[in-house]
Amino acid sequence: MTPPETDEDKGHGHMTDTAAERPAGSPTGYRINFPKSWWHFDLDPSTRDASIRRRVEKVAAGRDDIDREQLDSLVRELRRTTREAHARGALQAAGMLAFLTDGSTLTATTVVLRTEIPEGEPTDLDRLMVSAGVHNNRDSVGRGTGANTVEIMEVPELGSVGRMTAVEDVDYAGRATVRTGMHHVVVPVPGSRTLLIISSSTPNITMLDQFFEVFDAIAGTFRFRDGAGPEGVDFENGK
Repeated sequence: MTPPETDEDKGHGHMTDTAAERPAGSPTGYRINFPKSWWHFDLDPSTRDASIRRRVEKVAAGRDDIDREQLDSLVRELRRTTREAHARGALQAAGMLAFLTDGSTLTATTVVLRTEIPEGEPTDLDRLMVSAGVHNNRDSVGRGTGANTVEIMEVPELGSVGRMTAVEDVDYAGRATVRTGMHHVVVPVPGSRTLLIISSSTPNITMLDQFFEVFDAIAGTFRFRDGAGPEGVDFENGK
């Protein structure tokens, strides 16, 4: 797995509120980079299913050892992921898929979500992460292990961000649960009550440390952007 690129496969995120609704001085967008082997998910309900099918077929091209049932299962899983991301109002989603020589797969996804801290509730990042840590240590199947962590980190140009990792049994549409590594980075938007959450996951538990390193590298490329200038963004579009 390669570290994020600096010139290619770059994502531009757009928060969907208008300039009149944003507090003065609040950033107007963000930028995040993904490895070359990753692709940006199409979240448009009218085109995403066909887009995912094309991508999976492309990755599997030339692999006669991969049967149709396996491909169809991967397509269903990725479609579920994009449907859920869209339903949660994701600003952006990306992922990777690779077939190993034994026919097994490596898969991972990253979704950028936006949430607002309700009026009257504290915005202090330390308190927010303590609350998340209580849930993490109580409910996660990885509680008590090194896979479950909650911490505050300092990121260049961003300042303090929250980081939480866990192992959870994820329910796949009521059909089965899959043990999944979860990695969340919580980025407060300066001058607002907004949090951006860079939420990553992988079912490849045996490679959890390696994937968490990749997720850290992806989150480490996150930077706020303003709409002014030649690389300005249009927040009205939301993508």
